[in-house]
Amino acid sequence: MITKGVKELCAAAEAEIETLTAEQVIKLADDEAVQLVDIRDIRELWREGAVPGAMHAPRGMLEFWIDPESTYFREDFASEKRFIFFCAGGLRSALATQAVQNMGLKPVAHIKGGFAAWKEAGGAVVVKEKK
Repeated sequence: MITKGVKELCAAAEAEIETLTAEQVIKLADDEAVQLVDIRDIRELWREGAVPGAMHAPRGMLEFWIDPESTYFREDFASEKRFIFFCAGGLRSALATQAVQNMGLKPVAHIKGGFAAWKEAGGAVVVKEKK
């Protein structure tokens, strides 16, 4: 029997991390010091579209891509940029942001409401082609 559900885990994460509205992030999207990070599954990007300029880092690989000692390390995460994570609705990205913050990656934040909030706020969306 579990003692905490997803809602409790996400609430605890949001108490520790920076949460931004989609409107705030839309204003930051063209800032070269900011990197948006889409942690959704690739099939979600194909189906729903993607945020222009966002780096795709699937949730299941995120910690491995961030850790410089991992064989999967991605140089993108060694930059001095501010990383803003998002998923479909803001739950996975809250947990992911907490995890990478606990790893020492800073500054980090996530989009409240995720990609759905981004679209609702009028954020740009592009078609993500299957490769």
